[in-house]
Amino acid sequence: MLSPMDDYPLHQVAETIRHAGTSDRNFYDRYYFNMHASGDELFMVMGMGQYPNLGVQDAFAVVRRGTKHHVVRASRELGNDRMDTSVGPLRVEVLEGLKKLRFIVEDMADHPIAMDVTWDAAIPAFEEPRQYIRRHGRVLFDSLRFAQTGNWSGQLRVGDETFDVTPDKWKGSRDRSWGIRPVGETEPPGIHAGSHIMEGMWNYAPMQFDDYSIIYICNEHNNGHRELEEAVRVYNAVAGGGPDRPTEWLGRPEHEHNVVNKQAYTTFIDRSVIRFPDAPGGALEVQVEPLTHVWVMVGTGYGLEPDWKHGMYKGPLVIEHLTLDMQADKDRMLGLCDNVARFTLGDDVGYGLFEYGFFGPFDRYGIT
Repeated sequence: MLSPMDDYPLHQVAETIRHAGTSDRNFYDRYYFNMHASGDELFMVMGMGQYPNLGVQDAFAVVRRGTKHHVVRASRELGNDRMDTSVGPLRVEVLEGLKKLRFIVEDMADHPIAMDVTWDAAIPAFEEPRQYIRRHGRVLFDSLRFAQTGNWSGQLRVGDETFDVTPDKWKGSRDRSWGIRPVGETEPPGIHAGSHIMEGMWNYAPMQFDDYSIIYICNEHNNGHRELEEAVRVYNAVAGGGPDRPTEWLGRPEHEHNVVNKQAYTTFIDRSVIRFPDAPGGALEVQVEPLTHVWVMVGTGYGLEPDWKHGMYKGPLVIEHLTLDMQADKDRMLGLCDNVARFTLGDDVGYGLFEYGFFGPFDRYGIT
């Protein structure tokens, strides 16, 4: 099953590029982006994924504007050409690898979102720790991810409003991840029935300041065991000819969340402190102020709705859109909460993603 990518020296196994090195149905390859205007006016998340062993490619864009939760999503058969990163009106273009990408949602009159925006990296891509989870003999997660912060430029329409996206205030982070994680139609659970795919607290924050970014990750179980953690400061890519500064590992991160809703899956945090007590040069403390949020699992395919999941086969091409109200449809708003947040570290003020979810009880914060 040859494709244009097979003409490049990219092969890792004795297969064509169309085929992954494993036949695990849950192999995936995905883009994630978020976008905000360094304030509370809106928060947007976009993504596109390929699922080679399910023969599916899908994409979405979701935006919170006021009380409205808008989604445009599409799914198609993957076909043979994995270089084709378009799904209906949505597409990703890599303009310069690890430095510049473009995300497009073509303008369709009845759709609530249209955009043509370009993302420019602020920091070098940082390779995060590999995530590996095995339960009852089965590998549920075996994935690798890199992350970057950056700035956006271009045009955005949300409903009847249009926005000039300028890099002075429109920022956001992105990641690329690939490997194995649960995707596609729900499988018979067997011995896994009643257990959570991800356990405990997931907390992730790429914080973008003027000269550097901090990338913080913590996946902590109720008993205090950490499945995954990371804390680094990555300095901006050199733009004016100054010397490169190496990435700083900040040691074990600590969290202190003020939780105002203490029920798993709908937990809400209104402020936090993230500490790095072992940072080189002395302890660091970041004040976190969430500004506005979007329930990123609602309508996008991250696993809540039975009729639309990442990798689910929907046919040759399906394009859908929906608009929900955060109040009228509040019973549907749950799962992973993505916030644009203000981060304060001493005199430095930055903005970025503050993502969290509590999957099952978490005694430290009284979550049931």
